[in-house]
Amino acid sequence: MIAALGALLAALTEPAIPALLKLLLDEGFLGGGLPLWTVPVALIGLFALRGMATFIAHYGLAYTANGGMLALRRAMFARLGEADLRLFAEQNASRLSNTVVYEVQNGAGQLVGALLTGVRTVLTIVALLAYLLWLNWQLTLVVLAMFPPLSWGMKALSRRLYGVTRRSQHATDELAYVVEENVLAHRLLRLHDAQAQQAQRFAKLSTTLRGLALKSTVAAALMTPLSQILAAAALSAVIMIALHQAAGGVSVGSFVGFVTAMLMLITPIRQLADIATPITRGLAALERGLDLIDTTPVQAGGAHDGGRARGHIAWRDVWVHYDAQAAPALRGVTLTVEPGEVVAFVGTSGSGKTTLVSLLPRFVTPSAGTVALDGVDVRDWDLRALRRQLAMVSQDVVMLNDTVLANVALGDEQPDEARVRAALEAANLGDWWPTLPEGLHTVVGHNAAQLSGGQRQRLAIARAVYKDAPVLILDEATSALDNASERLVQEALARLMAGRTTLVIAHRLSTIEHADRIVVLEAGRVVEQGRHAELLAAGGVYARLHAHGRGGWLDDGEGPGDGDGDGTDNAAAA
Repeated sequence: MIAALGALLAALTEPAIPALLKLLLDEGFLGGGLPLWTVPVALIGLFALRGMATFIAHYGLAYTANGGMLALRRAMFARLGEADLRLFAEQNASRLSNTVVYEVQNGAGQLVGALLTGVRTVLTIVALLAYLLWLNWQLTLVVLAMFPPLSWGMKALSRRLYGVTRRSQHATDELAYVVEENVLAHRLLRLHDAQAQQAQRFAKLSTTLRGLALKSTVAAALMTPLSQILAAAALSAVIMIALHQAAGGVSVGSFVGFVTAMLMLITPIRQLADIATPITRGLAALERGLDLIDTTPVQAGGAHDGGRARGHIAWRDVWVHYDAQAAPALRGVTLTVEPGEVVAFVGTSGSGKTTLVSLLPRFVTPSAGTVALDGVDVRDWDLRALRRQLAMVSQDVVMLNDTVLANVALGDEQPDEARVRAALEAANLGDWWPTLPEGLHTVVGHNAAQLSGGQRQRLAIARAVYKDAPVLILDEATSALDNASERLVQEALARLMAGRTTLVIAHRLSTIEHADRIVVLEAGRVVEQGRHAELLAAGGVYARLHAHGRGGWLDDGEGPGDGDGDGTDNAAAA
């Protein structure tokens, strides 16, 4: 409201200029009744008032628009945090980042300027037209005749500009994704000398984006000559008619005042045509953000919250299909894990190990069957309450670009430093963190890439220790480590596993030989289960895998890696 009042006040000052000019010509120069000193005083006061009103309008609108942008951005980020996980399979990280950060910023920025110009321009046009009607209504009708074709042209060009803008958004997403891939896979690309190939890919998408930018420029630039031609035609007609009327006794002041107001009308009309471009682009950008909120379903959960779980887990006739055309990842799995039991899952690539454990935190949804924690279907658990029961340590450690304290106490809004130190001690990092420049408050950097693999793995274990969840999932937690690092990690894991239900996916024999039970999966089915010695004596699938894994690896001799081929990799599961 304040912005609108400021814009209205600024617009009302516009016709005051030709009115002052008319008064000066009729009363000042000709009649001598107007003191000359009043002219500079009136002009200075008029422009001071207009300047202050413009500032108020600009700041008021910017304040409101940026508040709206903040609310929209927070709503989008909140939706990302609770969205159904299919969103992250359907859209890449660069597109989502683009939408939340750049599109909203760009859209709000363009709309702030466009709306400010639009409100001020419309009010200015209304004020000038009112003044023109008061001076000469017949001439004003000629001026009004140019508005219908101008409106039609702006509508047609805006429609084309909107389509080009949406295609440009998609092309920008693809270009950003290429950059993201090249940053993440920089070692692989250099190893295969693929930089030139990727440069061609980048150049092709850049050329597409350039073409769309030129089309957008053409659509936007056509609005200016259209408005100017129509304004020039109207002005020519007005001048001809006004000169004819002037011969009939119209005062010089009235004639000059009308023509001056008419000339002043050209600029806001041109501005009105120009703002169609930023408004179209801004709306397209903001619509994308609103679409993210409106069309992204929230992952549904139940209302059950039983406090700290005992850790009893049951899969009952569970089937999982990632693709209706492909073979199922799990086929009728029925399995029970008792509280405090350590169960290891082994099998060849594509056997369904990661899929099986990913059902528990609901990173994967079963196509049929049920998964229960403490006798309650995980779909009936409150999602936050369910995930409080689970801690995970994966081969692909994910660390935030934040402090050691924040990474270990992830999710705790008021971290307990004593607990963090104890967790680091339990993870065999008690001697490491005091050597850091700022101790627990040292920022680890992008994904803690400057730390060794063993340190990052133990930092993930410290996070699990701090969380103190009753169910622990170890997804190949030691497969990428050397022997010295593995020993430290194994010691930390042994402390972490004590008193918890533990599900272990592992390739290394040393990780699973001492499990309470080993479950062997093949092609999505449980084919064997028992202790290490029992399964070796049975001479079945496990014995064959064991024979192939004499070098220390137990995955059909393939070594470390995701190795599930079931639609989820370890990073996604983590």
